[in-house]
Amino acid sequence: MPTLDILGIPHHYERRGFPSNSSLPTLVFVHGWLLSHHYWSPLITVLSQQYDCISYDLRGFGQSQGVSTHPQQYSLAAYANDLVALLEQLQINHAWLVGHSLGGSIGIWGAHLCPERVKGVICLNAGGGIYLKEAFERFRSAGENLVKFRPAWLGNLPWLDLAFSRLMVQKPLERRWGQQRLVDLLRADGAAARGSLLETTTEAEVHLLPQLVAELAQPLYFFAGQQDRVMETKYVNYLASFHGSFYPLGQNVIEVADCGHFAMLEQLPLVADKMGQILRTAGDSGTDALLV
Repeated sequence: MPTLDILGIPHHYERRGFPSNSSLPTLVFVHGWLLSHHYWSPLITVLSQQYDCISYDLRGFGQSQGVSTHPQQYSLAAYANDLVALLEQLQINHAWLVGHSLGGSIGIWGAHLCPERVKGVICLNAGGGIYLKEAFERFRSAGENLVKFRPAWLGNLPWLDLAFSRLMVQKPLERRWGQQRLVDLLRADGAAARGSLLETTTEAEVHLLPQLVAELAQPLYFFAGQQDRVMETKYVNYLASFHGSFYPLGQNVIEVADCGHFAMLEQLPLVADKMGQILRTAGDSGTDALLV
């Protein structure tokens, strides 16, 4: 993978598709917490037949390792600033951001910070905006323990990758995805993993997200797994409802049946088809794409 220096940190990225086709947007894919760019590969294989596609590893995850000097180095705004710098360095002036889970929130922030380059956002398994103190405290505690207690020999335990292939999904993924999730867990920088968990789930951050959504002039779409226990559909719909395209009838939310927290892997054909529909309609009309 090629590398970009973004605010002093080497960021690894992958580019596939048709960068010379200036009439279509570039799709920029942002992964979730404790993950990497790899999970976008099947979706990019489909969409890169028509679109310029870029995926990258967030700072502190995957192959993008390094120490940041930003005072709030792991906040949503900080990661969105990295994203904006990536767009600038690659001279991408017409981008749609596609974010999974935490990456969806980063995408919303990116659209807020850089409306001149970001023309739309698609969020997968991302939502929120409601702060439930006890639930968030349990979530942060579990996440911190997961990051803290992850010895290197963990990757050698037999069948653990099989367990990871069943985690947070409705039906087991191919075993290679369990292996990849285990690799990404062990590779993640401890400070980045803990910092991004804590800084992006404060009460202030959670309550700010709906305000940003309400202010966005760009199209904004959400894919919600009907069996997602990490980001339940009610929280996806809640955040989506702050955007002007939600009314009537939640038209900016696509609920995906038989799907947990990894829509782009669990229901690849449907997600690719609906994304293509969104992008084509937005391109044809120059406005928001309303799905029926």
